[in-house]
Amino acid sequence: YGFYPGFDSDNSSGDFSEANHKVPEILDRDPHQSNRTGKQNGDTEIQENGIKRHRTSLPAPMFSRSDFSVWSILKKCIGLELSKITMPIVFNEPLSFLQRITEYMEHIYLINKACSHADPLERMQAVAAFAVSAVASQWERTGKPFNPLLGETYELTREDLGFRFISEQVSHHPPISAFYSEGLNKDFIFHGSIYPKLKFWGKSIEAEPRGTITLELLKHNEAYTWTNPTCCVHNVIIGKLWLEQYGTVEIVNHSTGDKCVLHFKPCGLFGKELHRVEGHIQDKYRKKLCVIYGKWTECLWCTDPTTYETYKKNEKRGGEQKKKLVSEDDIKSENDEADDMPEIQDTVQFIPGSKLLWRINCRPPNSSQMYNFTSFAVSLNELEKGMEAILAPTDCRLRPDIRNMENGNMDVASKEKERLEEKQRAARKERAKDEVEWHTRWFHQGTNPYTGTSDWLYSGGYFDRNFSDCPDIY
Repeated sequence: YGFYPGFDSDNSSGDFSEANHKVPEILDRDPHQSNRTGKQNGDTEIQENGIKRHRTSLPAPMFSRSDFSVWSILKKCIGLELSKITMPIVFNEPLSFLQRITEYMEHIYLINKACSHADPLERMQAVAAFAVSAVASQWERTGKPFNPLLGETYELTREDLGFRFISEQVSHHPPISAFYSEGLNKDFIFHGSIYPKLKFWGKSIEAEPRGTITLELLKHNEAYTWTNPTCCVHNVIIGKLWLEQYGTVEIVNHSTGDKCVLHFKPCGLFGKELHRVEGHIQDKYRKKLCVIYGKWTECLWCTDPTTYETYKKNEKRGGEQKKKLVSEDDIKSENDEADDMPEIQDTVQFIPGSKLLWRINCRPPNSSQMYNFTSFAVSLNELEKGMEAILAPTDCRLRPDIRNMENGNMDVASKEKERLEEKQRAARKERAKDEVEWHTRWFHQGTNPYTGTSDWLYSGGYFDRNFSDCPDIY
């Protein structure tokens, strides 16, 4: 799980359905904290300046997962494809994967920065920071987003942030989510598709990303493309769940030939590299223009290559005392079944003269009671007054299982989830019987104009709001 969907499938036999599991007791909640604006869900407070103030809490806090073991589900499924396993709803978070993708936009100010810079190197720095910030919301988010139903959509317009966003589940097997976003000032276009490949390694589940991410800066006539790092959730059998990102991300500026190479480092034996990101920006002649370093959970800095190399040489010579990363109690033997996440106590080692590119937003104080959501994530499933009349009938906000889970009605949410999955199975069988092919509504398969690879492209027209031919999926 983590950022990526999986497990739930319309091919599931039902043997491992959440309906077979008892829902645990709800955590204690403070009724005064259910919504800090004092408004009920759907009644958004308007500030004096006319800007909508989005909610700061979910209607109900999350349920405890302590009574459940992922292994109790997975051990029955050895030899099965992960996409055919249905997990109990208690392991979910009340967001669809389409809404989770929208969290790319939380740090949209970095796109605005890129648009405003005249120097192509500074633009690439801002784009690199944006690519890293896109995975930052995953930190401590071990809940599984709901798998989107085929044809499900999600739209988000944020006038205060200057963008609008639309996504659609364009394929169920394999699961593919396509998205398109544009600046309200017509300054950028951001689009792509995501279809992760899941692997179960016994103690961990790895989601290898597939699909190209494209950012176009219209004012500069530039396009950048990249692919996300691999996401891995550890301790799915026993111990505290934790996740890491690793792999190499290459961001290419197709106009200048500049490239940013970012290495998301795996944790390592004693956790020395946990969350670390290091890389560089090079021009089309492969000359290093700057070095980037930091943590995807914390911040990102850049400095010139000479300064960086000098600092690293001095560090090797013992010029600076290295910090102690883990205590003796944290060092686990190779036979330790728990394989707990090391208790890392250091922060990013600042190199004098570096420039700050990005820093993670502080999470709301009640985040731990809200699936470790950021403030941006808390607002994503908000159903404002009058919105239902203009939304597409396929929008995530109208999904009854997610809505009931958000409201704390776990038994109803579980039954609704099972009903929707059964409805999807029945619709698929009916199409197969009549030999009817599924047609996507807002996206189509094509070729990415910059990479030449297969991609899902926005067909346009969503915001004309002609929803007469949308499928009945709920």
